[in-house]
Parts: sequence; structure tokens; C-alpha cells
Amino acid sequence: MPSFAVDDGFAYEVPDDLSDIGVGALVRVPLGGRRVKGYVTDLRTGSPDRPLKAILARSGDLPVFDRALLQTVRWVSTHYVAPLSTVLSRCAPPNVPRSVRDAPDDAPTPAAGGRARSRYLVTGADPVPAVAPIVGPLVDAGRAVIVTAPTVEEAARVMSALEDDHGDTVMLATSQSSAAKRTRAWAKVTESGGAVVVGTREVTFWGAGSLGLAVVIQEGRRGYKAKQTPTFNVRDVLRRRSAVERFGLLFVGAVPTTDAVAAGVEIVADNRRVWPLTEIVDRREDSGRFILDRTRAAIGSVLRGGGSVFVLANRRGYAAAFRCVRCRELRRCTSCGAGLEGSGTCQRCGTEHGACPVCGGERFEPIGTGIGRTTDELKRMFGDVIGEVGDGSRIQVGTERDLVELDPVDLAVAIDADGLMLAPHYRADEDALRLLVRMALATTPGRGRKALVQTGMPDHPVMEALQSGRPMGFVEAELAARKESGFPPVGELLALGTNAPPSEATPLLEAAGEGATILGPAPTAGGHRWLLQGSDLGTVKIRLRSLVQSLRDTGWRVRVDADPVDL
Repeated sequence: MPSFAVDDGFAYEVPDDLSDIGVGALVRVPLGGRRVKGYVTDLRTGSPDRPLKAILARSGDLPVFDRALLQTVRWVSTHYVAPLSTVLSRCAPPNVPRSVRDAPDDAPTPAAGGRARSRYLVTGADPVPAVAPIVGPLVDAGRAVIVTAPTVEEAARVMSALEDDHGDTVMLATSQSSAAKRTRAWAKVTESGGAVVVGTREVTFWGAGSLGLAVVIQEGRRGYKAKQTPTFNVRDVLRRRSAVERFGLLFVGAVPTTDAVAAGVEIVADNRRVWPLTEIVDRREDSGRFILDRTRAAIGSVLRGGGSVFVLANRRGYAAAFRCVRCRELRRCTSCGAGLEGSGTCQRCGTEHGACPVCGGERFEPIGTGIGRTTDELKRMFGDVIGEVGDGSRIQVGTERDLVELDPVDLAVAIDADGLMLAPHYRADEDALRLLVRMALATTPGRGRKALVQTGMPDHPVMEALQSGRPMGFVEAELAARKESGFPPVGELLALGTNAPPSEATPLLEAAGEGATILGPAPTAGGHRWLLQGSDLGTVKIRLRSLVQSLRDTGWRVRVDADPVDL
């Protein structure tokens, strides 16, 4: 039941014929004249204070969690302000959990976990060669391994590569897999027979009691943050599980997040370049062109040599940033520094702006890189060699999501890096570097292959990091800046959105949010949104549970997002 009101659960009698059930068992119980599904979260002996109804039946023959995983589930429920039942359901497969054990009777049993160890391998190369040698000994010892990837396509690619080394012990389980395949993969990884499950964030809560290792590939990607309740992040849940259940945790990627560094994850990096050569083109020196002369020359040179080009557009809309026509100063909010759109209203803090604060100009021009504008400009320069990713065109134009399916190219170009760095959220610089590095890694290794980035801020820390080819200096400086501002991972941030009128939600929110800074309400498409900020929102989150439930009981929709990605 997705309600905070039943988080303490209900007590039932265990009949003699079900005496072997334990914590994590999936059962059927009577409730209000119905037969409903329930999860066993505790067992007690002794006489109850009152007569109890009995459990009716057990569903399946495998528990869906154990006491150790239950600790993490309760933490997730509190941290992400989510009913316990919605988190427990993440531990279970789509179908009834039944055994698929096919290992011989003398198969090795999993050894008890040792000291939990979390490491981050900083690399721009294919992660599979680094992961495969670690997986083999664990599978041979009867331990299970889960490997998470940010998208379905990338999970399938990793699975195929690991399958070459480990055969049918490797299984794929993503949001697009059938319920039967996901259930079989869940059972395989749970029964400790030595298996590897590669999947998307759906597998985060799997493998209770059997895991020897969890691997997270490119842990900073947005695909690891759930959009629905509970809005958990794969990185944080697996870190918690690793510490409680004592299994190893390995992150692999080119740019560690400030969250991983702040959490004390051991960073494994050498002093070599992680990504290819990146050339910075200063937009301030141009003559007002959308695609600068140096960029045009670089693209033309690659085309004449028979090569291929990828051009990154920030969005499928029109413009991501504006600048003053008179002085060419980028239009930024004077209150919080976010980039401003044409209306002059800051999307982050709501501050209204008029004329350019530098020269007083009142005309502003777009410098964003929507796909349509980018494609039209390139066609005027190079003709009909422009197309979408995957259609075989010499010049392919796409956004971040197209990088997943992009084959290696000879030149990768970011037309507008400023729109990324001026995005209206506190992770803008970190996200910009991560995306631009992914773009650079799409180039074919070899002499003359490179990435090219246009920017009006060539001295920005993101640009300096791109040119150095090493992430850690940037990440450590960014973490220091977060400490000064109080933003995550140093402080906490929580977003609450509802279609309830502010007059009804605000008094309850102010009572629950005592001790936190409350920003809002800001209008949204479906109602209003508030932000709560503080050094520690633990107590606030507990008080919010009753607030959220009271609004939902009245019929209003409420969404709580702890550690939001977008503001």
C-alpha cells in the first residue's frame, strides 16, 4: 500500500505449515475483506496482545530481501521521503520469485563478506576490459555481480562484451526486458550460483545476500536518478548497500562526481590524459557568426580528407543562451549567475531583468544550438551532407542522447558550450564537463582526430579541465565551491511539487520545514514547486511524511525529489 500510514506494517500469525518463512518472504494476507500481497519485515515470538489473523499463503519460494538489504530500504524510504512499500517493491522481480537453481550440489557457497571497499576507476576507455578480470574470480567462487549502465543500449553493449568472457552466466535485465526475463535474472543473481546481471537502475536492489561486487558505469549520468517515487540515485543506494552488506563497489568513468569524492570513495587515477585532445575556440573573437571560421575550417578539412563529423546541439529547442547585441556580453542573472532566456526572467530564482547591466543595451540575440538551427547553418556551408546520427551522413547532428548510438568520428564539435555551463542549476559546470568529455571520447583515436568546443568563456574552469585532459583538479575545486554555497553534496536539497494551491500547501510546508531555507513557490505546468535547503534535512524529511500524506489524502498530487538533478 503506497501510503506512509502503513509504514509500521501489520501483525499476523504465522501458521504451522508456513513456519519456515523468514524476513523478505512474499506472502498473501487478509486485509479489509481482501487478499493482498505483503512483505515480511520482522518476526517475533510470544503471545500477542490480541488475536491475530493468520497469513494465508506464501508466494514463490525465494525471499526478495534480507535483513541487511532491509536496512538500506528503510534508509531509502526516509532519505527520499517515500512510503516503505514503494521501496520494498524495488527489491522484487516482476513475477512471483521462484527458484531457477541449476548449479550442482557441490557448487561453492558464497563466502562471508569482508571489509567493504568502494573505488572509482578514472578512465575514458571501454570499461569492460577493466571489469572483466574482476568478475571472473567472483563468479567462480559462487558470488553474484550486478553491473549497471545508464541506458538500455549501453547495458546491452556491456552485456555482450562480458558474455564473450563469461558465457551464459551473464544475463541482461533492463526496463525493456520482458517480465519473464527480468524475473529469471533476478532469481539467478539472488540464488548465489555465480551470475552476472547487467542492467539499468532497476537492478539496484537485487541480489540480497549473494552480491560480491556491484559496478556502476559513468555514475554521474542522469539515467541513474529515478524520476518516480522513490527518486533514488543508483550511486547512493549501492554505496549504502555496500557498507551494510559488505560487498565491493566499483565505479568506472571519465569524470567522478563531487558526490563520490565527498563520500570518500577511493579514486584510482594516473597522471595521463583521460580524453583526447580538445581545442577551444574563443567566440568573443568572431564576427557574429553562429559557426565560427576556425570551426568551419576544421569541419571542411575533415570532409576533404574523407572523414566524419559529429556536431553537438544542446537541445531540440531553439536557443540555450542569449547575449547583448551591442557588447556581446552573455546574459546572466545578477542574483544567482544562471543564464537568462529571451524573456529576461531567471528560471532558477525568478529575478526579473531589463537592459544589459554592462552597456545598457536592450537587444539580445540567441546563441543556443537547437538541432534545427544548427542543421540549417551547416547545410548553407557544406551542402546536403548533413543528417541525423545513424543515417550514414558525413556530418551528423544530435544531442546528448544521440551519443549512445554514435559510431566513432574524426571530429566532434560543440557549437555552444556556454549554454551548458549557464544552465539554471548548481550542477551545471559538472554536467557540462561530463557531457563534453563524452563528446570528445566519441572521436576515433589517432593523429589529427580531436574535439572542438566553441565558447565565450575560454578561461572557465570547465574549459581548462577539457584542455588538460584530467578531471580531478576540476572536481576538487568544484567541491570546494559547493562547501561555500552549502549545495549538495555538502548540504542537502529537496524539491516538493504539488497541484495543491499554495494557500493550502504553504502553511503545512513551513511547519514541516522548520530549520530549513524554503524557496518558492514557483509556478510549474502542473501546479507549484518549492525548494528546501539545509545542512541536514533529516528531521525535515521525517516531518514531511505526514505533510505529504495529508495532501494526498485530500486528493492532491505530491512529488518529493530528494537531491534533485534539475531545479
